[in-house]
Formats: sequence, C-alpha cells, structure tokens
Amino acid sequence: MILRCNYEESNALAHGVRAFLGGDLSSTSPVAAPPEERVLVEGLSRRLGGDISVDTLAEQRALERAVEAVVTQLRVEMETAVAHTHPAHEGAVAAYFEFAHAYAVLARLREMGAEMAALIELVSGAPPTDELARSFVFPD
Repeated sequence: MILRCNYEESNALAHGVRAFLGGDLSSTSPVAAPPEERVLVEGLSRRLGGDISVDTLAEQRALERAVEAVVTQLRVEMETAVAHTHPAHEGAVAAYFEFAHAYAVLARLREMGAEMAALIELVSGAPPTDELARSFVFPD
C-alpha cells in the first residue's frame, strides 16, 4: 500500500524528525524518548521525500509509532511557540501548520492500519497475529 505525502507533509515530517533526533537547533523543547522510538524515527527519516510504500501491517505499525513520536514533538513545539509568543505570532502559526500537516499523515496512517488489519482478518478469519502482521504482504 502507498501512504501519500504531499510536499508540505514531507517537509513537516522532516522538520519533526530533525527536532526529535536533536538535529534542529531551533527546537526549544526536546521530547525524551526511549531508544526504540529513536530507532523508529531514524528509520522514518530515511523514507521521507514523497510517498511511502508500506508492505506489511507490522511495517505500518512501526511507521505509525515513528510518526506519532514526530507528531508529539511538533505538538510540543507548537504549544511552546504559542505560550512564549501569542497564537497569531508568525512562529506559532508556522508551528501549527507543521504539526497539522504531520498529524494529517498520522491520521491517514492509522486509517491504513485499520484497513490492513481488516483485510487480514477477512482473509484469515481471525484478527491479525504478530506473525501475520509480518508475513501478509500488501501490494502497492
């Protein structure tokens, strides 16, 4: 399956990835993250730049966790910008749009996961196990 990401969404995710991993010096509030989340976000960073192919439910779930971590980072940045300036400040508005673009990707990714799980259940007659999540391949 293909997760469609437009230019603004890809840029927002890229900014969030840099901020999450500590590579964005303009980030004012880093989010403490477990090592596994860092690995997932690093994996996401290599996949940015357009649409993302998702072959299995397990891959979708890992991608969802990475995007959730990035969205959390961007939410913290947005809230910090609003708190330190005001809601209509240029920086706060820009932070809102970055958060919103990344959140839109997360919403589509969650929908994709629900559809993948439903299809596996339809084919197998049972909810997806971890093994089926890893082995059931969805074509692009």
